[in-house]
Amino acid sequence: MKKHFFAFSLIACAVGVILPTQAFAVKLYGAGSLRDSLTEVAESFNEKYGITVETRFGPSGLTREFIEQEFSKTGKSADVFASADIDNPQTLFKEGLSEPVVNFTSNRMTAVVRSGLGITSDNLLDFLLKPEIKLATSTPVADPSGDYAWEIFDKANQIKSNNSQILKNKALQLVGGNPNAPIVPNGKNNLVYFLEETKQADIFLAYYTSGKTAQATEGGENLQIVELPNYLATKANYGLTTLKNADPDGEKLAEYILSPEGQEILAKYGFSASSTSVPEHQGAGGILLAVGVGFILNKKLLQKQLIKLDQDR
Repeated sequence: MKKHFFAFSLIACAVGVILPTQAFAVKLYGAGSLRDSLTEVAESFNEKYGITVETRFGPSGLTREFIEQEFSKTGKSADVFASADIDNPQTLFKEGLSEPVVNFTSNRMTAVVRSGLGITSDNLLDFLLKPEIKLATSTPVADPSGDYAWEIFDKANQIKSNNSQILKNKALQLVGGNPNAPIVPNGKNNLVYFLEETKQADIFLAYYTSGKTAQATEGGENLQIVELPNYLATKANYGLTTLKNADPDGEKLAEYILSPEGQEILAKYGFSASSTSVPEHQGAGGILLAVGVGFILNKKLLQKQLIKLDQDR
């Protein structure tokens, strides 16, 4: 019996040596507006480090709720959360479910307009207020893009006190988690589908990056991106955090998103450099993320900080 057991043990050891251990993928949850850019970042990260990244994209508010539910049920969720705002990841940090939040990139709200309307920045608000113009947005609370749209509506009160309520009443929440929104066929771009194909909307308040993606999509060539006038201009600062109990490779992915390679890919899709201050941080993950933001602001400063970090380890 002992001989048989010994032989089995030798076989098991041999198999363990011959067969490599299956590595777990890093899990990245991101805002829907980051789908294309962070997918490319994940692919680039995999090519450089050989680490697979499993992604899940959707409205940031709903994603934050999903993360909370996962922690409640299993004590574990994704490794990295990239949100289209600061508030949702900051909520997770306050709940003790993540490292401090870093503003890793920025976007801006624009009006994406179907062809043939002749809308400019100067006459945009007039068109938005016209009863016959169909205005579309994302869903507030569930999706930061909807929150930013509501912020734009509130700014419109600078011109006339009841503008905000008029715009909120007429806004069609066609994306971003509204359970009553029309279903967009698989493979269709939301903006192209609603503005050009079905014409359910004339103007869609959306991120600049989303408008650029729509213009590059078949059928969206004639869509117009209209910049908001200064009194309506609204910036979207995106927050990045590593989650509680994250795999060390998750921190490496967060660092890579903040690295020159990651930032270059984001810029290619129309995102701009981060602009807000870094929240107070603690722990290795927070320090590494903060250093990453330092690169964005000053390349030489980052190099010095990285050298110091290596010396301190």
